[in-house]
Amino acid sequence: MGTYLILLGLLSICSLCFSHECAPELIENVDFPGSDITVLHSLDARHCQQLCTEHPSCLFFSFLRHDYTRDNRNFFCYLKSTPSREPNVRTPVQGITSGFSLKNCPSKLECAQELIENVDFPGTDIKFLYSPDARHCQQLCTEHPSCLFFSFLRHDYTRDNRNFYCYLKSTPSLKPKVRTPVRGITSGFSLKNCPSKLEQPCQSQLYQNVDFPGADYKSFFTSSVEECQRVCTQDPHCRFFAFINGVFTAENTRYRCFLKHSWSVPRTPVIKKEIGAVSGFSHKLQMTQYFGTVCQGKLFLNTDIPGHDIDKLPAASAEHCQALCTDKPSCTYFSYNRGDFQCYLKGNPSVMVTSTNVVATSGIPVHFCQMDNSWLQVSHEGVSFQGSDLRSELMCDPDKCQRTCTTDPLCQFYTYFHESYPNPDFRRRCYLKRVITAPAPPKVIKLNNIVSGFSLKNWV
Repeated sequence: MGTYLILLGLLSICSLCFSHECAPELIENVDFPGSDITVLHSLDARHCQQLCTEHPSCLFFSFLRHDYTRDNRNFFCYLKSTPSREPNVRTPVQGITSGFSLKNCPSKLECAQELIENVDFPGTDIKFLYSPDARHCQQLCTEHPSCLFFSFLRHDYTRDNRNFYCYLKSTPSLKPKVRTPVRGITSGFSLKNCPSKLEQPCQSQLYQNVDFPGADYKSFFTSSVEECQRVCTQDPHCRFFAFINGVFTAENTRYRCFLKHSWSVPRTPVIKKEIGAVSGFSHKLQMTQYFGTVCQGKLFLNTDIPGHDIDKLPAASAEHCQALCTDKPSCTYFSYNRGDFQCYLKGNPSVMVTSTNVVATSGIPVHFCQMDNSWLQVSHEGVSFQGSDLRSELMCDPDKCQRTCTTDPLCQFYTYFHESYPNPDFRRRCYLKRVITAPAPPKVIKLNNIVSGFSLKNWV
């Protein structure tokens, strides 16, 4: 009988790992006082609910409508959270609408791959990015955790000079509010719910009379744009390029190939029309044919190289720091502080001086070969990756958390709360996380009864 009760208890625990509560309903004329994370301005209660859903920590909210009369805080959206994951108090207040995040609600989106020519989805912008064409813009929308649909302003858009602008958009209803005929704009939807949505083909397309200005780290003369793209593909740092052909106005830059790098891959910093320029992307999906060997860079334990910092990023380990340095062309070596999880990327010094430091590890990046990514498989006990949550789920063990992160095309890293975590509301919860730019958690701290790690997909 005792064994039966133990098994029954274990089954009840594991059943929690698959439970999800979805509460999309709005609660009119009720306030959830206190427990505020932040306050934002919002159009209506549904928009406030979407802001709560997109915020990594928000669990519920209260929205002060136009008919709220106690003071002049109309259209204020209060995002809230508690350790119990429920409001502490519910108070009747005329003019306030409250509700819960939709993080645990199933998506109602269907797969819609088609592009809609000469139609705009006005308003509801999350952000804008530069993009060379509508398909690339669609891919940016698919990779952004909150984007549901987009509008791309093509080269023939003439109302103003916003050519190559890619507007990422979202609404609480999951659909565009308005569809407006506008020549020069192509609109469409995220491919998040489409099969094989992120299996990108090799980006071999060349964009004629289009320049990707900025982000240069190397340039040289070459005879053709195909050669420029091949060199970009071979170079471990190059993400995209621009080639100046023979009709370009300035003679001293004709037939020059500019290799470019940005951590906001595959986004380019800027895109503009330029007669005589041809731009494109590296064939990075074919990198294995160029990098036949695997390298593991040498690390120098208990050694610090002070000064000459060009950037500082959180990192889970010295190997993670080395990968960040390898991914930045201007980084020539690094120092990692194990005490506060800080990775210091460094440029060329006039004189290299090392000093003994028991919590520091230094090293150099790995170039011109395929980096050994075995460090991705390491789980970091007692370490929390804070922020940048995509979503959270209840799971029975951290291995399943890592597998879920690996199979999710958007997840880059995760944090899992063990059964022994003091707050029962967080126990067995797996937080899947992603950042848009440099592939590093926004903050890394020591925290008992927690384990963090990375997706086992290839390092991007």
